[in-house]
Amino acid sequence: MATSAHISPRTAVIPVHAAWGAAAGLVGGVGMGIWMSVSRPMEDTAMIMMVAGLLGSDNAFAGWLIHLAIALTAGAGFGALLGPWAGRVLPGAVLGLFYGAVWWLFGALWIMPANMGMPVFEWNDVTSSSLGAHLVYGLLLGLTFAAVSSVMDRAHGGTRTP
Repeated sequence: MATSAHISPRTAVIPVHAAWGAAAGLVGGVGMGIWMSVSRPMEDTAMIMMVAGLLGSDNAFAGWLIHLAIALTAGAGFGALLGPWAGRVLPGAVLGLFYGAVWWLFGALWIMPANMGMPVFEWNDVTSSSLGAHLVYGLLLGLTFAAVSSVMDRAHGGTRTP
């Protein structure tokens, strides 16, 4: 007895959006990583070194690897969750900025400080600088996703999901 599964075109698009989001996440991650490499909001310590501290390291290269892994994963989530609505420049930019702010709220204000034994949801020089970095990430993520989505849609006959 043979069994077949039906996958709607809309469902099949989710993995594609996640892949585009992952690629866009890397672009946003590079922009944010540059910001974090030059920003020193705390005792002459670059923010990228603080990211390395998540795994007990003080090496900038380790910080970059950790940061880019997070950026790639967050980008895939953006594509899967918001990809159908972020395929044009303005919605992509707005959704990207919103997504960056959400990651700042949960990642920089809650998850990272909690993992490092620091106070959570505290406004200080680090969190204020981190907000700018997360907004840069979100904007680059959204704009890159919209650009990739537009190019891929044209390459496949102009079909666009809602």
